[in-house]
Amino acid sequence: MTAVLAMALPIPAQAQFGGLLRSRPSSSGKTATGCDDSAGKAAGRSVLGGVLGGLASRAGLPSFLPVPEVAGLLTDAIACKLEPEEQKKAADATLEATRGEEVGSTSSWTSETRKDVSGTSTVVGKTQLADGSTCMNVNDVIIVEGEETTVSKRMCKKPGAARYEIAQA
Repeated sequence: MTAVLAMALPIPAQAQFGGLLRSRPSSSGKTATGCDDSAGKAAGRSVLGGVLGGLASRAGLPSFLPVPEVAGLLTDAIACKLEPEEQKKAADATLEATRGEEVGSTSSWTSETRKDVSGTSTVVGKTQLADGSTCMNVNDVIIVEGEETTVSKRMCKKPGAARYEIAQA
């Protein structure tokens, strides 16, 4: 009877907790949005945060999702490595760099919540399209815990529009 009971217990436990104990097969490390599913994992994170983060990761969700306010200004490759407050600072830097509409215009930011997190947006090119739109090539550079990420994006502003938006990353 004990042997039968012992054999029966692991099955429900596995059914209930197997997903938590089993490691997920490794693919490219990128989610459907292009985010690295290991982004933002910091040492010393609370146990609850680790469990919730693990569940989100197994569900295919990135650790940091782009916030709606940065849509059209930041690429997923940048936004996914930043916390929401940092995403807003990076988006503001892009707005500031493109506002002057001059090649070479740069705007920098530094995180107020995490040390060793900063970035810049720099306008590296500008073109006028036949339809009257103006486009700029902008380089975003972020540094998160010593790791540098650079992304080039093409941003355009249609005639009468208030700001530049990502046309192509």
